[in-house]
Amino acid sequence: MIQPAVLFICTGNICRSPTAHALLLHKARLAGVPVDVDSAAISDEERGNPPDPRSVAEARRRGIEMHAHCARQVRSSDFERFDWIVGMTAQHCAALRRLAPAGTAHKVHLLTEFSEDDEGDVPDPWYGGQQAFVEAFDLIDRGVDGLLAKLQAKTR
Repeated sequence: MIQPAVLFICTGNICRSPTAHALLLHKARLAGVPVDVDSAAISDEERGNPPDPRSVAEARRRGIEMHAHCARQVRSSDFERFDWIVGMTAQHCAALRRLAPAGTAHKVHLLTEFSEDDEGDVPDPWYGGQQAFVEAFDLIDRGVDGLLAKLQAKTR
């Protein structure tokens, strides 16, 4: 069975992308789908920091444990290692395409492309209250479900 590799990207790698990382790991494990998952940032401003406590709290409230995480910036080698590089916003995806080595930009996708119910960006909850984290989690959850369905289809 082929093990796909997925990299989630957000601005600082402390809210949205670690949430998507934890959700995909959890759901893939339950579905019996082997997957290599990581997350990274466009920016280096949060490098070395753990996930935002509000993201951790929302995940925990829903029965998802966040993995040990240390924020990092996306690297050029990520474009070779990962099959799917999934941004939270169109701006993230545009930045990723600019960074992508020749022949790898096709790996970049917007998370909501995988959701039947959503389109556009997953807003950054960092500036909002706990409700912003609830709403971001819901969008990420639906996107991860759609991505997992694609991964399952490709690993059969």
